[in-house]
Amino acid sequence: MEKKIIPIFYACDDAFVKYTVVSLYSMIKNASKEYEYKVHILHTDITDDMKEQLLALGNDNFEISFENVTEHLDAISKKLPVRDYYSKTTYYRLFIADMFPQYDKAIYIDSDTVVQGDVSKLFNTDIGECYVGACHEQAMVQVDEYGTYAEKVVGVSRHNFFNAGMLLINCVQFRNKKVLDQFIKYLHIYDFVVTQDEDYLNLICKDHVFWLDQRWNTEIFCEIPYPIEEAYVLHYIMTSKPWHYPDCKHANIFWDYAKETSVYDEIVKVLNAYTDEHRSNDSQILENLIKLAVKETHREDNYLNRVNQNDRAKDRVEILKKIDEYERTGRFDEDVEDDPPGRELLPDEIEYIRKGLIAKLKSKYAYKIARKFVYGLMDEGKFIVKDIKGIENFRNLQSGAIITCNHFNAFDSFAIQIAYEAANQKKRKFYRVIREGNYTSFPGFYGFLMRNCHTLPLSSNRKTMTKFMKATNQLLQDGHFVLVYPEQSMWWNYRKPKPLKSGAYIFAARNDVPVLPCFITMKDSDIVGDDGFFVQEYTIHIGKPIYPDNSLKHNEKLEKMMNENFAVWKEIYEREYHMPLEYITE
Repeated sequence: MEKKIIPIFYACDDAFVKYTVVSLYSMIKNASKEYEYKVHILHTDITDDMKEQLLALGNDNFEISFENVTEHLDAISKKLPVRDYYSKTTYYRLFIADMFPQYDKAIYIDSDTVVQGDVSKLFNTDIGECYVGACHEQAMVQVDEYGTYAEKVVGVSRHNFFNAGMLLINCVQFRNKKVLDQFIKYLHIYDFVVTQDEDYLNLICKDHVFWLDQRWNTEIFCEIPYPIEEAYVLHYIMTSKPWHYPDCKHANIFWDYAKETSVYDEIVKVLNAYTDEHRSNDSQILENLIKLAVKETHREDNYLNRVNQNDRAKDRVEILKKIDEYERTGRFDEDVEDDPPGRELLPDEIEYIRKGLIAKLKSKYAYKIARKFVYGLMDEGKFIVKDIKGIENFRNLQSGAIITCNHFNAFDSFAIQIAYEAANQKKRKFYRVIREGNYTSFPGFYGFLMRNCHTLPLSSNRKTMTKFMKATNQLLQDGHFVLVYPEQSMWWNYRKPKPLKSGAYIFAARNDVPVLPCFITMKDSDIVGDDGFFVQEYTIHIGKPIYPDNSLKHNEKLEKMMNENFAVWKEIYEREYHMPLEYITE
């Protein structure tokens, strides 16, 4: 029986290949014997002597070959705006998918590494449709200047920026999404100068990264929250080079492997020849890099500012700025967009529970055309529901319920409607609470839906609100579902959960029905909308129902339900976005 093939790629030049020898030796020593490993060394100028030393590491499981990328570079050279692209071996990782169409998946690893783990376990990780499997770039998280640069220049959260020195590459997606072509396009648009190709890769792969256990890329430069023995890959980045610094952290692990290779004496010579002046220059380079990150952050024409000024709808850009301002000042319950001018909804203008034949027919028709409208948007790629998780929590409900959801788009209630349909709860109807002005003042098609599609408008009129409360109580007691936005505000494409208000929980407690906590997460799709922003892919997360604790006093009961709801949202946010829930509130 043939062994499964695992392709592994290094990229190096003749000056750095000796460290590739140590890295590859450590990998071979710790890899499972159940697989066949094909190791490809991407290069332009490795000498025959160094090739021989690498080839000597091969065995029955590891086959080593050298791939000169010069021809590939020549083939695309006319597309490249910069000539020094030829000298940057780190860029070679972008060629892997196109140069090797026989591979669906591959491992890329930098040479300044030691591999303590079994790389077959890394390769066998299912990363789905993500472009890469990668680990968080700790420099962005732990050094504020770098983190701010990532967010204000590249447009990627410091918590979702990956280190490109160890990647599990989805070659199929790289080819399908034309990642190399995207990279070349961005080279023409902007020259990222801080982490260079890593910046481009993070920009291209944003929201399409499978986050690996950090142990697969343990950056020695940064604080490590686990015993070093648990690290699968040690990455000696920046000034953490054992061959330059005798006091480098965990250098002993590197030297233990290096001693068993043919390049040991040569690496020792490098260490002995590395002077205090060299180390001082290293410190200056790091200091200058931080200064460069700060300078790029404050450039008026940096990448993100340029995109916002030229390629995106100005009103959407202003809304995002307003969201930042409102978050900073703690105005979470205020809308950032102006509602249409509204008027007071009077009690004789509405019957919340429609009993008349004409009213029922209008509702039925409105629901039908709303459904057709939503599925039309989905067919056009303007509204994307990627997945529904926890649908069993909705399907198993035996009573009416208050449904809560984060509010970030005028159409997000349609996502919950899709979840309702998927739950197959047809005997119970789905209602949504809306603002007064949306009911009284919205014109045309949307106005018709607002007034007829199982909506429960709020009102500034006390008597109308009495009718609203009575009707909502009745609907819940009759076993129906009512969607309430407990954040009380809509912030466009805002991904964090906002603080909750008590209204939804009052209804749940008063009618002794559960709260069904739903939270929608978003990812950039590869479709650019008319506003210049990527259309968002939604995943609907449905938590377990939260029941009123009738052993508590009324206010305690509300607070407990509200806190449990927020805890569910927070857990989903942090798990799905791989970052702590933090606000910039002053």
